[in-house]
Amino acid sequence: MKFPRCFRSLPLFLFAAVPFYDVVAEINQVETLAPEVFFHEGDLKGHGHCNNGWVIFEDYVLVIDANFPSGAKEILPKIRALTSKPIRFAFDTHHHGDHAYGNQYWVEQGAVPVAHEGVVEEMKKHETGYYGGKPGRWEDTAKTRPDVAGSKLKPPSLLFRKDMIFDDGKHRVELYHFGTAHTHGDGFAWLPKEKILFTGDACVNGPYNYVGDGDTGEWIRTLEAAKQLGAKTVCPGHGPRGTAELLADQQQFFVELRKQVEPLARAKKEPGEVKEAVERIAAALKNQPRIARYVGDSISGQVEKVFIEMGGKPFRSAAAIREDEHRHAFAHGHEVAETQPAQKGAGRLIDALSR
Repeated sequence: MKFPRCFRSLPLFLFAAVPFYDVVAEINQVETLAPEVFFHEGDLKGHGHCNNGWVIFEDYVLVIDANFPSGAKEILPKIRALTSKPIRFAFDTHHHGDHAYGNQYWVEQGAVPVAHEGVVEEMKKHETGYYGGKPGRWEDTAKTRPDVAGSKLKPPSLLFRKDMIFDDGKHRVELYHFGTAHTHGDGFAWLPKEKILFTGDACVNGPYNYVGDGDTGEWIRTLEAAKQLGAKTVCPGHGPRGTAELLADQQQFFVELRKQVEPLARAKKEPGEVKEAVERIAAALKNQPRIARYVGDSISGQVEKVFIEMGGKPFRSAAAIREDEHRHAFAHGHEVAETQPAQKGAGRLIDALSR
């Protein structure tokens, strides 16, 4: 078996200890999950692309996650190689650029962007430039991504509050919002007949958890609700697809992270003391084979976020917080670093995330 690049440097004992890994797909390759149901693992390291899925209905195609504009352009020919049916809907699992900035491209193909209403609420908060305020995340991302600079922000216009269903008698896709997780507008795409679940970044497979726009306590509860669907195949927002165990591992990461931070919060430790505990917490989490792969360069920000959620105060400087935000933006937002000298630092961050 050939492991995807983001796992090739991991100790072999992890694979022996966790046999559920089903990493048969390759980055940028179309994988057939069921008749007319497809998964595409995006090139996160090279282009910042998220994973995609699509379902070919009798009369149209539903795309899961709009991606960046360049990510949308990457998968459109692959969809067209399978069907000439019109692409009518693009489902944004959440508002982040690597999942929603490609909306305009899909609109130009005739699709309507779909999302939970929380996605638009988050865009109003962060995409202030679009809504008449100071430049927001789109404008910041456009500085380093030509594909974003050459497009425009298109918020989803078909919104749901709890669920939405696509059903042509042959295929059924149920869109759900179970609560806050990675963001306040996370949506899941569930195929009950095939027992396939597309999670967006509410569940990832690797060190890709950005907690700045979510709530880790709610995240655990949201994943518990998702687990009740009974998925057999789980397609994460980043990293290789997996089985139902992937949801459990993602959930366990946050359970264990909060267990590590809780005694510090309960003892009302000073922020500096919590900062000093970060390496110890990271080591403790890495020592657990099921969740070790989730520990990466963002662990300090993750510890701080949990500490704040539990009543503590920040321990990082404003510059460090911005660096964490930029790390997330680079990890999910840089174009080919080698062709843009200004982003050499971003490329190093991506390499670190992929180790």
